[in-house]
Amino acid sequence: MPHPLANLSCPIPINDYPTITLAHGGGGRLSQMLVERMLLPAFNNPQLASLHDGALLEVNGARLAFSTDSFVVSPLFFPGGDIGSLAVHGTVNDLAMCGAQPLALSAGFILEEGLPMEDLWRVVQSMQAAAQQVGVPIVTGDTKVVDRGQGDGIYINTSGIGVIPPGVQIDPRAARPGDLVLLSGALAVHGIAIMSVREGLAFETELRSDSAPLHRMTAAMLAAGGQHVHVLRDPTRGGVASALNEIAKSAQVGMRLHEARIPVPDAVRGACEILGLDPLYVANEGKCLAIVAPEAAEAVLAAMQADPLGREATVIGEVVAEHPGRVMLRSRIGGTRVVDMLSGEQLPRIC
Repeated sequence: MPHPLANLSCPIPINDYPTITLAHGGGGRLSQMLVERMLLPAFNNPQLASLHDGALLEVNGARLAFSTDSFVVSPLFFPGGDIGSLAVHGTVNDLAMCGAQPLALSAGFILEEGLPMEDLWRVVQSMQAAAQQVGVPIVTGDTKVVDRGQGDGIYINTSGIGVIPPGVQIDPRAARPGDLVLLSGALAVHGIAIMSVREGLAFETELRSDSAPLHRMTAAMLAAGGQHVHVLRDPTRGGVASALNEIAKSAQVGMRLHEARIPVPDAVRGACEILGLDPLYVANEGKCLAIVAPEAAEAVLAAMQADPLGREATVIGEVVAEHPGRVMLRSRIGGTRVVDMLSGEQLPRIC
């Protein structure tokens, strides 16, 4: 008797993509295809189907957020951070984007034979310092070693669990026409800081990664806006463009952005021009997008600006009923263009 799976075909067009490419991990169109056509159907359940930054679980009346992330950044050490602190911040931020306050983290290390012990110790110490800063312990973990040439030094997986306060209802499907789109600060700093090291680019002022924990700022935002805060998202892989496209598709609404309101540092803009990159698609590791009902937007924006990580927070656009599932950008010169999902890979191995 044939196996019940024998007649199933792969939902991703194998003829087009017979092997995994870097773009499948870039947070753009191919990442979306991989998740929606292969992983989501295989593992489908209500928690996964929401495509949130983490799973929302109820346990004996308590609401928990559970999230996991893997980090493969190259180089391991970069201006403003390293793979260790990045791993802690990234998972804490995923929990924060669910509206949760983090309780505990796990850490899984995949180490390559030949990795200098000094480098591993620097990473471990950095992770501990970041966890202490956040106020969340690393309570369990795992270590594996792979052959020389098979691991690029070190990969880290971190998972986290947090508690969602009563009354908080964050969901990427909750964006509605009339909501405002808030951004906590300047774009593309992390991705360009990584690329400046790789490409040997020099600037008048050093570009440093924006990697930082956002849970305290999001807690203040939720205290100010309550249930009027509909969606939170940290625009990591694929940048602001991909994050807003995902939300627009989930909620079946349109987004309209205003280029003149989007903060991009001059050094970042110059580097993007040199490298042929669009800052809207470059990863961030310490920025927050919030989609908020208009009646609470002023209070939430003030809460963001009161936090050191949100001093440059501003309103960059609004949710509209037109063109559902699409993001449009009003340019500085008055034109309008589609901000689509990234089709290829702008910046591999940056988180």
